Amino acid sequence: MHPFSVVVLISILAVHVGVAKPNIIFIMADDMGYADAGCYGGEHIQTPNIDGMASEGMRFTQCYAGAPVCAPARSVLLTGLHTGHTRVRGNFGKGGVTGLGGGKGRVPLESEDVTVAEVLKTAGYVTGITGKWGLGEPGTSGTPNRQGFDEWFGYLNQRRAHSHYPDFMWLNEAKFDLPGNDDGRKQQYTHDLFTGFALKFIKRHKAKPFFLYVPYAVPHAKFEVPDLAPYLDKDWNEEEKAYAAMITRMDRDLGKMLALLKKCAIDKNTVVFFCSDNGAANRYDHLFKSSGSLRGRKRDLKEGGIRTPMVVRWPGEIVAGSVSDSPWTFADFLATAADLAEIEVSGPTDGVSVVPTLKGLPQSELRERLLYWEFFEKGFQQAARRGEWKVIRSEPGAALELYHLGKDPGEARNVAEEHPDVIQAFRRDLVVARRPSKEWPSPLDE
Repeated sequence: MHPFSVVVLISILAVHVGVAKPNIIFIMADDMGYADAGCYGGEHIQTPNIDGMASEGMRFTQCYAGAPVCAPARSVLLTGLHTGHTRVRGNFGKGGVTGLGGGKGRVPLESEDVTVAEVLKTAGYVTGITGKWGLGEPGTSGTPNRQGFDEWFGYLNQRRAHSHYPDFMWLNEAKFDLPGNDDGRKQQYTHDLFTGFALKFIKRHKAKPFFLYVPYAVPHAKFEVPDLAPYLDKDWNEEEKAYAAMITRMDRDLGKMLALLKKCAIDKNTVVFFCSDNGAANRYDHLFKSSGSLRGRKRDLKEGGIRTPMVVRWPGEIVAGSVSDSPWTFADFLATAADLAEIEVSGPTDGVSVVPTLKGLPQSELRERLLYWEFFEKGFQQAARRGEWKVIRSEPGAALELYHLGKDPGEARNVAEEHPDVIQAFRRDLVVARRPSKEWPSPLDE
C-alpha cells in the first residue's frame, strides 16, 4: 500500500439515519482568471450565474489551486495531497508513458492512489466526470474509470483539449467518434457535449447521492467558440471576444445545471463548487484585468498563478451572500467531500474539511497551517504560506522572497531581509514539506 494512500472508514451513520447525504457537483473552468467574474470585480465579461451563486452562497477570496498548471492541479484536487506528495506534480515528468506529442513524460495515477471518487463510492455515491482529465493515457492505471468514476466522457490527454472540435472523445474506456468534426468541419463543440452529459447524469441519478466532477476545457486556448455572442460588436480583438464568449457560455451552462437541480427538487440537497484550475493564461491587463490586483498568471507561483475564484452554493446550509477570506486549497476538497458524505478519512492527507467554514463556523486551523506548492516547468520552484506570510523560491539556491499577504496581496514588496526569523522557519518547512519523486526529482533529493 502506498504510504500516502487514504483509508476510508464509514462511521457514525446511525446518528444520521433518515438524513439524505448531499449531492456534490464540482465545476472547474480551465485558465479562467481570478478576477474575470463579476462577483470578483470583473467589469466586461458577463457571468450572471456565477454571480448568482455568490449571492446565494459563499464566495472565497483566498482559495488556491493545487498548482499553476493543469495536470498537477487536478492531481491535488482528486488525491487530497499537495504537489510535494501527490502522484502527478507536473504536466510532464521523467519516465511516464508516451503522450499525444509522441514523447514520454505523461505520468498516470497508479492503482494505489486514492481519489475523492473512490472515497465517495464507499459512502454509496454514484460518481461521474465529464471534461478534461489529464491524469492517465488510454490503457493506463490512471484513466477515470480505474480511479473511481462510474461514468466518464471527455479528453484523457490535456493536449487534445487544445482543440474544442476534435474527431473523437473518450466515453468510459472506448473512443467516441465525433463525425461532425471530420475533414475540418466544426459541428460538435465539446464544451456543449460536456454540458449535455452533465445534465443527463443529474437526471439519471437524482434519486441517489451523486458526485459529478465537471472540469470544463474553456476558456483554454485554442479560443474556439460557436459564436461570439454577446461580444460580437465589441471593439475588442478576436481573441478577447472569444475568451469572453467562452466564459459566458460556460456560465450559461452552469445556470442550466442549477435550474435542473431545482426542477428535480434536489437543489437544497446539492453542494455546488465553482472554480478555475489555475490562474489566467493571459492577464489581459488593458481590458479584462483577469488577475486583478494579483501579481503573476498561469505557470507562476505568485498569487495570480495559483489563487482561484471559488464560489460554493448550498441552499439552507450556507448563508446567502457570505464572503470568506479563510485560505484553503484543492488539497482540502477530498476531506471536505468526505465530511459532506459523513465518512471519516483516516491516514495521511494534506487537506482538512472546510465544511465548518461553509456553515459559518470558525476554523482557525485554516489560517495557522502550512500550505505548500512546488513547480517544475521553469526548473524547481517552491512556495509556501502560513498565516499571512508567503515565501517563494524562484529557483534552487535562490534567496527566499517573503510577502505579507495581509498588507501586500499583490506581492509588490519583498520583506525577507526585515524578518530573518520568518525566513528561517520557512527554510525548514520547504525541506520537510515534500517527499522525493522519481518522476519529478529536485535538488533537495540529492
